[in-house]
Amino acid sequence: MIKKAGSLNKIEMKNAKGGLNSIFADLILEGDEFTNAGRLFNFVTFPPNSSMGYHVHEGESETYVILKGHGIYNDNGTEVEVSAGDVTYCAPGEGHGLLNNTDEELVIVALIMYDKR
Repeated sequence: MIKKAGSLNKIEMKNAKGGLNSIFADLILEGDEFTNAGRLFNFVTFPPNSSMGYHVHEGESETYVILKGHGIYNDNGTEVEVSAGDVTYCAPGEGHGLLNNTDEELVIVALIMYDKR
């Protein structure tokens, strides 16, 4: 199967996890495509001055790959600057958030995998 980037299912997430404004997800995988290994694999676009609020992952991990732009990543309460080429990892039981505090788009790939240990 081949999916074209422009044909992916796009959703708006308003104030995601208590974040600022709206961010937009292009769903790379959906439903049964995960084969029970995870639940989210998306391109996510953060317009200027938007964010994914801080949240904790229980029974799953989340990885971000920063593709374009830069912002502030909250890693369990420690804020660090991230930019294109960086990869973040939030382990099960830990928390994170991401803020685009710039005047340019921030684009990431987000992957949530279940903790099957």
